[in-house]
Amino acid sequence: MNRRHLLCCSAALATGLFTALAVGTAAPRGGWRNPCRGPLPRELAQHDLVLSAWDGIDPAQVWDAHAHLLGTGDSGSGCRVHAQMHQWWHPGEVLRRHAILNAACVPGAAASVDRAYVERLATLMQDFPAGVQWCLFAFDHACDEAGREHQDWTTFHVPNDYAARISAGAPERLRWVASVHPYRADAVACLQAAIAGGAVAVKWLPSAMNIDLRHPRCRPVYELLARHEVPLIVHCGEEKAVPGAGRDDFGNPLLVRAPLEAGVRVIVAHAASLGHARDLDRRSRPRRAAFELWARLMDEPAWRDRLLADVSAVFQVNRPPAVWRTVLTRDDWHPRLLHGSDYPLPGVMPLYSAERLAAAGLLKADAVPVLDAIREHNPLLFDFVLKRQLRTGNARLNAGVFESRRHLQPREGAVYSRPHTEQAPRSAWARQDGAGS
Repeated sequence: MNRRHLLCCSAALATGLFTALAVGTAAPRGGWRNPCRGPLPRELAQHDLVLSAWDGIDPAQVWDAHAHLLGTGDSGSGCRVHAQMHQWWHPGEVLRRHAILNAACVPGAAASVDRAYVERLATLMQDFPAGVQWCLFAFDHACDEAGREHQDWTTFHVPNDYAARISAGAPERLRWVASVHPYRADAVACLQAAIAGGAVAVKWLPSAMNIDLRHPRCRPVYELLARHEVPLIVHCGEEKAVPGAGRDDFGNPLLVRAPLEAGVRVIVAHAASLGHARDLDRRSRPRRAAFELWARLMDEPAWRDRLLADVSAVFQVNRPPAVWRTVLTRDDWHPRLLHGSDYPLPGVMPLYSAERLAAAGLLKADAVPVLDAIREHNPLLFDFVLKRQLRTGNARLNAGVFESRRHLQPREGAVYSRPHTEQAPRSAWARQDGAGS
């Protein structure tokens, strides 16, 4: 088999990219690639769909709680991507890299991927009113049980100091989110430095980073986060974009009871809206939708003041319509939901379909071509306007979901107390999960 044939035969596998890529095989209306058009035309910037998206919203309170900072390290940033993303004999990983770069409109011939990524993001932000901010994620290495870094498990790495530096360069637009693996010997010291340096949250992707939320090494980290009231953003559910260590069992939403019991505010990324996990509360441990397990936690009284979720990626085509409708109609959850774009994924064209949302009855048909046109110029704005237009009956995401600054704004000296044992549901600390009925 020659190289060209290998690449062609692997293409279907590689389009598993981030999700399997989408439900169905039809090409998106706008094609498979982000066309990366120039500045938003005036007729789109002034369109009623865009202007009405801001009705009842204070832009100064709008923080995008889930945006990725990526790079290759070609500017001295310290960023890196897995070597397989540059090796033709790993076509799936090569195509993953190309899809990410295309989503972020980083040209293949860019003199610096690091700089081109940030410059494109800065351009997209110009279409938003003054006051809107984005929380950029650092991303730590995956580690083994002894806290040693594993390059082979690390799909990409973004250092804390780079995220802090990029954020400091545009303080009116950017905040940053730290990432420190809790198994590291210096985890507490690194987190202390990050909090002192302005990190508004900490991000973990347990399945990719090899983090068991019940591990004893997490406890000092939880104590520090609770003491400073810094939220922990945890990816739960299935993960396709960052395979990493491949510990899918660590993405079980029920495991977030461990940091919750320790007094940490937890933001579950994507509302655990993709994939399945074992129901650890049942003796037989059946597999259930991760979203169902997260919803169970949201309805447990003990966590109502500390369990939240972001709605990034929730309305991608690989989520069931039942998830879309539940998120829209459960307005009792809305005060605990945060807007997030999961940038640059809104620029991965097959992942979103305004047409499919309209077919599900959640979007007016005449909004579809306008949203598609906006997306070709500015996927970030598309994501925001789309979420503001979605509704089922009279139900929609309320303005508070987008005014998420209150959940992330640093509050010095605040401390969350631990719940009383009798109020808290089953403990998640035990490495051997207790059986339920």
